[in-house]
Amino acid sequence: MISEREYRAAQREALRYLKKAGIVLTKEEKERIEVADFGLGDLRRTGLQLLTYVNTRRVCAKELVLFPKQTCPEHMHPRIGRQPGKEETFRCRFGTVYMYVPGRKTPRPKCKPPPGREAFYTVWHEIRLRPGEQYTLEPQTLHWFQSGKEGAVVSEFSTRSVDEKDVFTDPGIKRKTEIR
Repeated sequence: MISEREYRAAQREALRYLKKAGIVLTKEEKERIEVADFGLGDLRRTGLQLLTYVNTRRVCAKELVLFPKQTCPEHMHPRIGRQPGKEETFRCRFGTVYMYVPGRKTPRPKCKPPPGREAFYTVWHEIRLRPGEQYTLEPQTLHWFQSGKEGAVVSEFSTRSVDEKDVFTDPGIKRKTEIR
């Protein structure tokens, strides 16, 4: 849970990162930036700022903003009815983002999970994305990501997004942000 003041401050900071990435938004889009603290109340370590441009039955496009060393926790997008789960492509626009997916464990990963949450990070194959680089995840793939020391802006292009159905490894995660 975060305060209204923290939420608004994170929105303003996310706008500064989007500007650094050269992303132009309308007034209405600026007001719709979502701040996700994942229910842990530790936004600087575990959190994500995002703007959804479009989310139809078939496609979704978003901007994701990560503050320095901020982590989006490990999760996967499950099958929903006859839909196989969300397929998503991440394209880095600013900074560096480190994605962790199943596969051979990277010997010396650049990132560490937030303190006290280490047990909930189980995939360790590291994919580094710098501006202009992208990576596509298949549906139902466990993944998590963290920005480098300068923060990051990542464009996400995917099939339909149903964030409230995401399955997190950490049982303490709540996808919907609660404001106190």
